[in-house]
Amino acid sequence: MVNAVAVNEESFAREVLESSIPVLVDFWATWCAPCRAIAPIVEQIAAENPGRLKVVKLDVDESGETSVRYGVMNIPTLLLFKGGKVVERWIGAQPKAMLLSRLQPHL
Repeated sequence: MVNAVAVNEESFAREVLESSIPVLVDFWATWCAPCRAIAPIVEQIAAENPGRLKVVKLDVDESGETSVRYGVMNIPTLLLFKGGKVVERWIGAQPKAMLLSRLQPHL
């Protein structure tokens, strides 16, 4: 079951910046092994927080402009947006408990 929504350059503003709830953006690529490693964790977080947190995935190879705009130099990078602004940033694969501990104050 897929709970995270795929976004691209065209849908980013609507899905992320204009969201009324916090949005976790997973910047990833198909060839990135650490990205594939954290994908199940990202999906679990999406499934466990319906209505409280939106989770989206942005393929950096397909949406390079957005990646550059937010300073994504390494993947996976997870950015938490709240009110259209970045409030948290994680670089690299992270354990679920660590992600949740930093997400919780924003939900």
